[in-house]
Amino acid sequence: MIRPRIKPRIKDVPNLLSALRLLAAPFAAWLILDGHDIAAVLTFAAAGASDGLDGFIARRWGLTSRFGAWLDPAADKLLMLLCFAALFVVGRAPLWLVAVVMARDLAIAAGWLLVKLFSLPVAISGACFRPRPSHFIMCIAFQLDGSLPRTRPRAADSFTQLAR
Repeated sequence: MIRPRIKPRIKDVPNLLSALRLLAAPFAAWLILDGHDIAAVLTFAAAGASDGLDGFIARRWGLTSRFGAWLDPAADKLLMLLCFAALFVVGRAPLWLVAVVMARDLAIAAGWLLVKLFSLPVAISGACFRPRPSHFIMCIAFQLDGSLPRTRPRAADSFTQLAR
């Protein structure tokens, strides 16, 4: 029996990148839990880069699909939720921060359900393509932990220097 050869199609590239990000989510969380911080950060960074790349490819060449429109945000949510949960478990993220991220994602999911349930019109603005607040929150988690150097002095440091 001869099996037909499966050829990858260029239109599948954005979905393939999203699927790889979906698989990277539990791997990144495991790396955090197992103490492989550098590998976890590199995995998270690669997943973030693939997120930007798949969106660029899909929009640039008109390769959007209904499946991709579902898969991309699902991969993003899973990556953020698992990484924040792992950071909490290892004591690197405070509970309030994990709760904020989870509440945000639950609110987005609830809003989507309401839109679908009541067939509400949805307008997409350019703000959807700006950097995500959850990425900013992840950076705050590292700042609170002290893992990353501060890029500028804190306001309290500036005030102390002025008072001298």
